[in-house]
Amino acid sequence: WLWENVERLLRQQLGRPRAHQKALERFIGSLQQEQLTTYCRDQYKRFFQLAPSGQDFFKQSTTRLYFIAEKIVEMTVEMYRTPKKMVEELSGLGLRHVGYGVPTELFSPYVSSAVEVIRGMSTDETTESAFAWSLTLIAKIMVRTLVEGSTVVMQAINTNIEKNLKKAIAVAPRGKRAMELLNITVGTQSISPLYWAIESGSLICAQAMIEDLLTIRADRDNYYFGADALFTRHPEVIKKLSTSAPSLLEPLLEGLIWRSRVISNGYRRVNCYCKHLMQYPDGNPHQALQWLVEYGNPVTISQFTIVLVADVMWTRLVAYHFLLGRCYFLFTLCLAVTSQSFLSYPSALGEPETLERNVVVFVCRVFLYLGSMCKICYTQIRYFLADCRNGAIDRTFYIPIPQYLFSLQSGGNFVLLWLLVGMCIEEPIWHCGEFSMDSMNDHDDHSELLFATHCEHVSGGTKRVYSMFSCLAILLYWTLLLDFSIFSMHISAYVLVFGRVLSEVALFIMALVFLIISFSTAIMALEHELVDFADFGTWFLSLTQMSLAMFPQAYYQLFEHEANLLVVIIIFVLIVSIILVNLLVAQLNQAYQHVYTDMQGYARLNRASVIVTTLEGISAKRWARFLQGMKLEDRLEFNEGDVGLPGGVQIMEPAATNIVTTDSIRRFGGSSAVAMPWPEEDDSMEDRFDRLEKLILSSVKKMGKPKKSKKKESGSSTILSNLGGDSDGSGSGGSD
Repeated sequence: WLWENVERLLRQQLGRPRAHQKALERFIGSLQQEQLTTYCRDQYKRFFQLAPSGQDFFKQSTTRLYFIAEKIVEMTVEMYRTPKKMVEELSGLGLRHVGYGVPTELFSPYVSSAVEVIRGMSTDETTESAFAWSLTLIAKIMVRTLVEGSTVVMQAINTNIEKNLKKAIAVAPRGKRAMELLNITVGTQSISPLYWAIESGSLICAQAMIEDLLTIRADRDNYYFGADALFTRHPEVIKKLSTSAPSLLEPLLEGLIWRSRVISNGYRRVNCYCKHLMQYPDGNPHQALQWLVEYGNPVTISQFTIVLVADVMWTRLVAYHFLLGRCYFLFTLCLAVTSQSFLSYPSALGEPETLERNVVVFVCRVFLYLGSMCKICYTQIRYFLADCRNGAIDRTFYIPIPQYLFSLQSGGNFVLLWLLVGMCIEEPIWHCGEFSMDSMNDHDDHSELLFATHCEHVSGGTKRVYSMFSCLAILLYWTLLLDFSIFSMHISAYVLVFGRVLSEVALFIMALVFLIISFSTAIMALEHELVDFADFGTWFLSLTQMSLAMFPQAYYQLFEHEANLLVVIIIFVLIVSIILVNLLVAQLNQAYQHVYTDMQGYARLNRASVIVTTLEGISAKRWARFLQGMKLEDRLEFNEGDVGLPGGVQIMEPAATNIVTTDSIRRFGGSSAVAMPWPEEDDSMEDRFDRLEKLILSSVKKMGKPKKSKKKESGSSTILSNLGGDSDGSGSGGSD
């Protein structure tokens, strides 16, 4: 009987969907924008008449409401075209509406009002039937999703009250407690209550959920810890919190730490469950450190868990590869200093060149041009193409600049590349090469001129240009060597502080240049008889020397007979030496105090960025050996003989570093069945405080309650007394 009825109903519907689709497409396609606007206005007017409570949920602007109504009309057509896709989209939409707390009773009047409006706009019964059938199906899917997805946890999130959330999750089985906070599935779609709490702004509940997930609970048979479930369901949770709710990063990272209450020889055990901050479930390196570097908060990066993760990865894996990669740069620096500095002083002193010296200089410089310049050029091209491919182009200064150039290391290498190119173009060995070879062919006793750097073919201007390029390149080589300061947090912090106070020095230089130009032009307007100090350039150089205490003392005697000139110079020196210099000292002092508290954090951010960059070049085999050495799958002891949870690293810290007076593991007796919920936790103290608060408020109200009076009080006094006291019918001015 059942299947016969099913067959009969199916036969009645055969062919109708196609006819309904054509009729509905034809009708909606013929609607103008004015007609759609009229439909939206009439539909909401009729809906609010049928369900006045709907006005409490449709509180958006009129344009937004009209947009929603038009999208629903489009959905009625799409339901015929792609029904499978629409079912999935509607399930996801319904799960999002679970968080809004929309009553399912509103769907029926919404459908009725929409169908009534369409009936008035069309005389075709097929069109009306097609629209009604499609919209009814959409409403049924939404209602089913809302009913199945409206869990007690989602309802508690809507209140954003921690106590309600704890009551809602208390009834969950201990084996499924974590997933009740992380996943709600309806059909093929799912939603995360935790993410919904973050996105809806219910951060009180979101923090309570994170703390509940990262609380270690135990019975006689098992330990329960929600870190695995959290990072398996949301491997990108660090990125989500850093961009949407940074205040939740601290409870998340603190929840990954367990500290023992027991002290042994002045030390306590500390378990840091950092597995999911190091690797994904498939074993690849995790991006948590990269997301925290992009977040750029020096306080967060200095949190104990992140410091431990970064230090372990640095000491056991990254430091060796970083040093190995920088050894080549260090070798290049040695060659540059040897060829440009140490082996150039004999020529500067006028001593004759030797064949051995010339050969060594030639070899070193050829290596600089081929081994250093070409390598830097290849790296720069690779970074440039990567930024162009990813669209990482900055136009802040109205010039397209690849973002990799804003890195100190990459930007320094870019400048070094062009300095080496300038050196290669102006290289004296190339200019003297023909002369040297001719000398060897004509005169055997001049063989020492091979690879000569000084000859008549090289002019003085060329030598000076080359020497300037060489000087700047050597300075830049040494500057880029500061990258090695990352091996020490103290040195790295000092270097970073030095860089951050340079802005104050730049302001001082700008003010000094302004004063020098101002006083130089002002002095030129004075009438004086000093012929040697008549042009702007001379006064600019002289005032600069005075500012730096480099002006010759003998020249001050020339100003004795020029009183006006001497007064102006005295004013300039006083402004520079007293005001500007002391202001610079005060600025540097204030800037240092401002940066000092976070300089260790910025140093750790710098090291973390190096770790992230270096990890990209480490082979999968080397990474697998590192993970194997970490032994993250081994279970860690909580106390002696108490074997606990895997996925972490155990260290011993001084007992005085963090005082622990209570065990953070919540242990429960009774049944250890996975399907049983945890016993109710003792919140009696919290309840006592709630009752005490209510008692105090009640007492305050009673104290402000007015006394009975036979005389009639004034109207204003009556109003004030009613506001301050309880309305129990005994006070004057009480309502009936």
